[in-house]
Amino acid sequence: MEKLELMGNTKDTKGTLVTGIIGEDVHIIGIRIVEHALRNAGFKIVPLGAQVSQEEFIEAAIETNADAILISSLCGHANILIPGLREKCDEAGLDILLYLGGQLVIGESKWEDVETMFKDMGIDRVYPPDVQLSKVIEDLEADCKRERRPREN
Repeated sequence: MEKLELMGNTKDTKGTLVTGIIGEDVHIIGIRIVEHALRNAGFKIVPLGAQVSQEEFIEAAIETNADAILISSLCGHANILIPGLREKCDEAGLDILLYLGGQLVIGESKWEDVETMFKDMGIDRVYPPDVQLSKVIEDLEADCKRERRPREN
């Protein structure tokens, strides 16, 4: 893997975050807005862009000693693209926060059911498409301070 460039202030950071859009999805604008807000909030960002595989997220997190992986998915296929990610992180010895947000499933579903499904897959925080970025930043600030990152079930 090529050397990844960290974007943002590398001194006095609140944490290092790997960001990207999983799978075949190419909807890049939303994650760019999120990255900008997170950078302004004091996080280092490792932007992987669109069409990122699970393995690429994990490799980047290991290479940059990241605190969290933030995955965006707007195509509605996250329920196909996310399974196995937590297990691959565990196999790689990667104790990391996993955040997921966007239009995660196709069709009408109760948000509570969608959130539970992804938490059952080992995702720590799951956000709907209309989440306020201040909530994501607040959660990251709290979670990145923890010595051990417990997963919410």
